[in-house]
Formats: sequence, structure tokens, C-alpha cells
Amino acid sequence: MFITRYIYPKLLAHSTKRQITVLTGMRRTGKTTLLKQLMAQCDIPQKHYFDLERIDVRALFSEPNYETIVQALSRQGTDFSKKVLICIDEIQLVPNLPSVLKYLYVTYDVKFIVTGSSAYYMKNQFSESLAGRKKIFEIFPLTFGELLTFKGIHTSRPEIPKASKFIPSEYERLKGYYDEFINFGGFPEVVLAESAEDKRDLISDILSSYINFDLTMLSDIRNPTNLFKLIKLLSVRIGTKLDISKLTSLTGMARQTVENYLDLLEKSYLIKTIPVLANSPDREIVKAKKVYFLDNGIASLAGELGSGSKFENAVFNQLIHRGEVAYYQLKTGREIDFILDQKQCFEVKETATEADLKNTESLAKNLDISESYVVGRHPVRRFDGFIWGGFLQ
Repeated sequence: MFITRYIYPKLLAHSTKRQITVLTGMRRTGKTTLLKQLMAQCDIPQKHYFDLERIDVRALFSEPNYETIVQALSRQGTDFSKKVLICIDEIQLVPNLPSVLKYLYVTYDVKFIVTGSSAYYMKNQFSESLAGRKKIFEIFPLTFGELLTFKGIHTSRPEIPKASKFIPSEYERLKGYYDEFINFGGFPEVVLAESAEDKRDLISDILSSYINFDLTMLSDIRNPTNLFKLIKLLSVRIGTKLDISKLTSLTGMARQTVENYLDLLEKSYLIKTIPVLANSPDREIVKAKKVYFLDNGIASLAGELGSGSKFENAVFNQLIHRGEVAYYQLKTGREIDFILDQKQCFEVKETATEADLKNTESLAKNLDISESYVVGRHPVRRFDGFIWGGFLQ
């Protein structure tokens, strides 16, 4: 049974356009499921699906004469004088595939829908050869709202102002699921696993595959152990400013190596860094980026996280699906955890108080932002401007 993701209407709308539809994101986030559903709903009669993890399929698309692909499909009855839909999984497994797609796209009336497991590959090879001929859609682990849908729980996705209205009955109904989201994240198969042990095993397998397969393929990683050590160090620094010198000292790696690994981890969807928001070059503004993980389950497995760090990372993963996220901080240490689209400020506290909101509102004045909220996990005391984290679906 197909369960609709928030991004699916955009994918479906683009599947009717001439441009190549590209789904990218970390392995096992559901790209293949989305691809097959798009294929099923497409009204083009001539359809083909290829999985490049199959060696015979890789051999076909690695042929130096691209017409060989056309001939192979023609022998199966495909008429290339008419429109053809070709869906391809894991395009990064054939390095020359962008050239293949470009040739077929220009020469024939072919609609391509493809997936790839890394923006690192997409942005460094795929984009240049297909400039203007494709649109990239990023697929992330499930949001909390999508997790609820996968669990068969029906609820609405309120806009931010409406999310600040606390409904006790909804809190009681959803808090257990929200705790699960905070602890185990949103990989679809992890969400659907029944026991905590099964969830942890799946997360461990996802992380191992990511390091040993995806990253090894994308980069010349000579010592995966050092990379895993860096991931662990990053996990216990969630919500803090990146200190490259400290990471270099703790890992024993060269500074350039650490910087290259950080770039790789971000472009392959394990982590995301967010910038500081500044309206002017004020000397009080701290310039370093903060780091977060794009899945709470991975972050929790990689390091011994406190509940506060897990909660902050979960809120981050909820907000990034609503717009551009930044932070604000003064040298004095006063800060605003998240700023959404330079319009809304959010402070994250497990147990929030009105004082937290007043502090956020005070700092928001420096940025000429009038809308501030405090996101809490434990609604001990509610007040105007308080949002329970589970309502940020």
C-alpha cells in the first residue's frame, strides 16, 4: 500500500513535464517507492523501470554506443517514434549516465524519472551535463506528520500560528508517537518496525551501509573508522557551532581532511549545517555554522545524546520542511535557536517558560522580527507563544 508523502503532489505535477524528474536523498528514505508510484500513475503507455543495482542493467547503460539502449528496448516492442517513460533507480552507479540521459532526452521523446542517493554526485556531475533539463527533488526521512500517517493516525498539519493552540486531548493522543520520532527518527522501515530492538538494528544497518557503501563509492575514504569517529563527535555537538580546530585535534586528521569529510557528510544527507542570521556585519554576531543531523535515529545511534539534544534535533527536522532555517547568537551567549524564513523565531526548551519567550522576543527585535515562539516537549505550563513540539508536523 502506497502512503502519500508531503512532497508527492509536487513530484506528480512534475512527472507530466518534459524535464527530467530527479529524486535524490539518503539511501532508504523511500525514493524507489515514490518512483514506482509515479510510474504507476503516469499515463504514458510505454513504460520501463531499471534498477542499476543489477549488473546486467548497469552493463546496458554503460554501453559506449547509446543507440544500443534504444535497440534493446525496441526489440522488446518499444516504439521510439512515440513518447516513452523511462524510470531509473540509483543513477550514481553508472558514472556516465548523465551523458546517456542527455543523448536520449535530446534525440527522442523520452520522459525520465530517476533516483540517486547523493547530492554530492548530483551537483558535481549530474547538474552540469543536464543544466536546464532537469529538476531535483530532495527526499528526506519522514516528518513527524508523515510518521503519523504511516502509523494510520489521522491529524491535520497546522500552520505555525495555529500550532501554538494547545489541545490537551491531541497531546495525549500523539505524545507517545512524538517520543518515538525523537528517539528513532523517520526512516520509513524504522517507523514501521514494531519493537525498539528492531528499530535500533535497522538504524545500525542504515548507518553501516551509508559509510561502507555510499561514502566509499563517492570518495576515496582510506580509513572509514576515522570517518565514523567524526560522525560520533558531530552527534554529541548537535546544536553547537562547528569548531574545525577542535574536531581536527580530536580525530587526529588533517584540517583539510576534516573539512572535506564535513562537506561530504552534508552533501550526502547525513548532516546539515545552518548559518547565523545577520542583517549587518555587527561584531557581536558569531559567524560559525551550527550542525544538526537529518535523522534523529542516526544521531541517537551515533552518540550518547541527552534528551535535550534529541529534542532540539527533532524540532530542527520539523522546521526544515517549512522553509529556510538559520540561527542568531551574540558573543554574550544569548541566542535564538531557529529562525524560519527570517520571519519567525523559535527557542527550543524541553520545559519552556514565559521567560524563555521574553528573551527570544527581546533578541528578535535586533532582527526586526515580530513573531516569536517557544517550542517545548513537556507542556507543564502553557502560555501564549508556546508550541508543543508534536504540533509542528
